[in-house]
Amino acid sequence: MSRVSLLPLALLAGLTLPAFAGTAPVDPRIDQLLTELGKVRGIHGAQLSPDGRQLAWVVDTDGQPAVMLAKTNGRDTHRLNTRDAAGSCRESSIAWAPDSRHLAFFSTCASVGASKGHPALVVADSRGTTAPQKLAALDGYAHALNWSPDGHELGFLYVEGATRAASAVAAAKPAAGEIGVDGLEVQRVAAVPASGGAVQMLTPAPSYVYEFSWSPDSHQLAYVAAPAPGDNNWWIAKLYAQQAKAGAEPRALVDTRTVEGPLHGLQMALPRWSPDGSRIVFIGGLMSDQGATGGDLYAVPSAGGAVTALTPGIKVTPVWFGWTGANRLLVAQIRNGRSEVAPYAIDATHATAQAPLFALDASIGDGTAAMGLSLSADHSKIAFAQSSYAAAPEVHAGKLGRTPPPAVTASNAALKPSWGKAVSVEWDNEGRHVQGWLLYPAHYDAKQSYPMIVNVHGGPASAVLPRWPSVGFGGVPFSALDYFVFMPNPRGSYGQGEAYVQANRKDFGYGDLRDILAGVDTIEKKLPVDDKRLGLTGWSYGGFMSMFVPTQTQRFRAVVAGAGISDWQSYYGENLIDQWMIPYFGASVYDDPAVYAKSSAIHFIKQVKTPMLIVVGDRDAECPAPQSFEMWHALRTLGVPTSLVVYPNEGHHFVDPAHQRDVLQRALMWFEKYLPPGA
Repeated sequence: MSRVSLLPLALLAGLTLPAFAGTAPVDPRIDQLLTELGKVRGIHGAQLSPDGRQLAWVVDTDGQPAVMLAKTNGRDTHRLNTRDAAGSCRESSIAWAPDSRHLAFFSTCASVGASKGHPALVVADSRGTTAPQKLAALDGYAHALNWSPDGHELGFLYVEGATRAASAVAAAKPAAGEIGVDGLEVQRVAAVPASGGAVQMLTPAPSYVYEFSWSPDSHQLAYVAAPAPGDNNWWIAKLYAQQAKAGAEPRALVDTRTVEGPLHGLQMALPRWSPDGSRIVFIGGLMSDQGATGGDLYAVPSAGGAVTALTPGIKVTPVWFGWTGANRLLVAQIRNGRSEVAPYAIDATHATAQAPLFALDASIGDGTAAMGLSLSADHSKIAFAQSSYAAAPEVHAGKLGRTPPPAVTASNAALKPSWGKAVSVEWDNEGRHVQGWLLYPAHYDAKQSYPMIVNVHGGPASAVLPRWPSVGFGGVPFSALDYFVFMPNPRGSYGQGEAYVQANRKDFGYGDLRDILAGVDTIEKKLPVDDKRLGLTGWSYGGFMSMFVPTQTQRFRAVVAGAGISDWQSYYGENLIDQWMIPYFGASVYDDPAVYAKSSAIHFIKQVKTPMLIVVGDRDAECPAPQSFEMWHALRTLGVPTSLVVYPNEGHHFVDPAHQRDVLQRALMWFEKYLPPGA
């Protein structure tokens, strides 16, 4: 269950969402804050050309993502000449050719030959003046574009005839026909010749592919795949390799359900071939969401064989890596709520971390779930998108070394934070070291006392890292209205090693709650937080915690629960991603109903006295709306102040800007009503 964020849903034909009609009355201060948050321009997929001389990225302008080009230092920034006269097209998923001259991407712009909003695969000459050329017309959802190392083909993930984005967080298809049989959409690795031509499906039709990579000689693919439906089965996916041609027979390299050792029953991501093609290294761990990668490093021979755990016992969480030599990796990792970039020495049995090159109080890549870096072919230069609580998103690029690369764009340079300063808070609880982020009230005065909002992140396998907020659900905006905002990383979070991530298995809402309350106590001993004005909020797993915690303690005086879970037992049969639950609960609800009941708010509902606003999308496949209805119905019956708002045509991640604005506005006003900052 991932945290809520704004993701580039890219090029899905015919995607239209109506505005939400029931907008709440607007407080002028809140309206001004939301307007400022809406000015941020998202930046995605910063990519260096292999020779390190050019830089490309995608920037959002009024909801229209467009490809930008520049020299690596940011000079000569310009947009590719692809804009339609109406200015309504979208571009995404950029990829440099090995020749460092040609740039491929997906576009719905009519000027490059796309039709009726369907994406086209196009390639541009970065040193020329001609318009990009269409290589293939597509009819569906396409992303993860990647040139073969020899430059002869372009591979990508493709759902032909897709009706929605290929993601469990996207709005689910309306239920119709024979469930689990009719209308299944399968994502496969597709390829198109670099000179253009027909789309070829390389991977077998029954397999839903989540990630892939080319072998160094371009002759093979490695990929993580499972049978359809893809939204549900990532948690039981296997690692495969096959020849990079249609009809090739895949060979299963790793099945975590049968493998022995620490990887047993866990998840896999980011398969990467070694430079000599002899083995594949990947990240394995307990991951609650596909795309929110984190765990340890593992290796398996590309021809098949035993799996080797390369980093047992490390106290950080690798989230991305790339090979930088026959015996070297560059790893992006989380440590105590900070982003680090570190080299690792790798041999046959171990990957040993060296001292980090640099650490940042910031998010790099597109956020925690996509901490991707781009390296030049000689690994001397690096680029990535970066944002923090102090600085809005920009592309950073430059020499790879012990000094973090500077910002080379100014897309959001005019934006300044309207919230208070951020500090890292650390404490110990029950033998574990715990960390979180605290935002001060925007107009902080040490002589006054303030309410505090505790914002619990989604996942639970995720982490709070400093990042600039946008219009949408999140804790940062409360600081602008003079609340303290506490964003903890309790047990179950990334950043302190795999044992810490696994520490809340079969224990949702108990140990992690004790970690959070110990953090609140730590803050209250040092700062003027009014313990009688504590609020609680969160989305997804944070939404579950927002529903469950008031059944365990009366310490919080107001709650906003986003896309939460009130009853794990009924949830098991309602959601479309039940496979994620077995690694956490140890068994299905049919085999061990007690472990699910233990963490279900509805079983302790009569303990709740706290006013609760509940918000959810009506097509949420991860945390279905009936869970919110169940909580709201119980609270209403028991006379607890409550409000339920359901947003039409939204999934787990909201994509309609009107809905994103409305849900945050309602949350701000709910806390303003029950926890007024000036009281």
